[in-house]
Amino acid sequence: MPRDLRALPKANLHLHLTGSMRPSTAAELAARYGLPPLPAVPIVPGVVHGWDAFQARYDTARAAVRSAEDIARVVREAVEQDAADGVGWTELQVDPTSYADRLGSLEAVVEALLDAARDLPVGVILAASWGADPQRAERSAGLAVKYAPYGVVGFGLSNDERRGRVGDFVPAFRLVADAGLARVPHAGFYEGAWHVRECVELLDATRIGHGLTALQDPSVVALLAERQVTLEVCPTSYPPFGVAPAQGAVPALLADSVPVALATDDPLLFGVGMVGQYEVARQACSDAELAAIAATSVGASHAPAGLRRQLLAGIRDWLAG
Repeated sequence: MPRDLRALPKANLHLHLTGSMRPSTAAELAARYGLPPLPAVPIVPGVVHGWDAFQARYDTARAAVRSAEDIARVVREAVEQDAADGVGWTELQVDPTSYADRLGSLEAVVEALLDAARDLPVGVILAASWGADPQRAERSAGLAVKYAPYGVVGFGLSNDERRGRVGDFVPAFRLVADAGLARVPHAGFYEGAWHVRECVELLDATRIGHGLTALQDPSVVALLAERQVTLEVCPTSYPPFGVAPAQGAVPALLADSVPVALATDDPLLFGVGMVGQYEVARQACSDAELAAIAATSVGASHAPAGLRRQLLAGIRDWLAG
């Protein structure tokens, strides 16, 4: 009998706040505020969509999060859903500019997030959009530094990476690097291996969201392996866009000593939680490789040291059992 993937301890390092919502919560909040529900046509594997189809659904869901209480509910439920799939530590990525108009300020958004995360096994990653003005991104990076003592663990760039130039965001990432925070830009989703390289070399990325186009260039794969930059791979996020390879990428990266962590990205839109991501990977990976991926996710996380030790011990027990 195959080992139970739900029992495998793991960390979820790539999860967006809006995209973490339960469909029932998104529908309930939209109804409460008299807002449109999510578009009827879902994003599903087997159908190739443009980015606009994703963004329209995401924006509709995000508009339904309108208060600190809503944020607290979404955070709590995201952690509960992850825990049911064996996740012992979650890192939630949030662009505070997306909610500031409804909560009153960027600081109010960050403080609502941190209040919600208190006493939960969750770290907060602040993000800017690849399409943002670099000065706005620098302001969000400054907030990450300011709130680092209270639970912000990193800073990233999200959205469609074709909308911005890597070099424009160097000042923002220098701020967070000087503060010792994680640097986690999305890269190598639409753009090629060169984009992954620039994010590592110019932004000093410690992890890369997605990054599978690195496989187009062996020298970029070697760079990731040399610097031990973890790729946050979300298997069910790629087929709907017809982009990065869905099969074979993870074992290829592991064979070249590139750290890989599986993550869920936006389960609200793609309909798959953490166990589902591991089930996809299991089609091409052994249980020993899945245990190594889980260990990488824990080791690359910003979970407290004691929790990391506990999760790693549980991974060893899972494999031994």
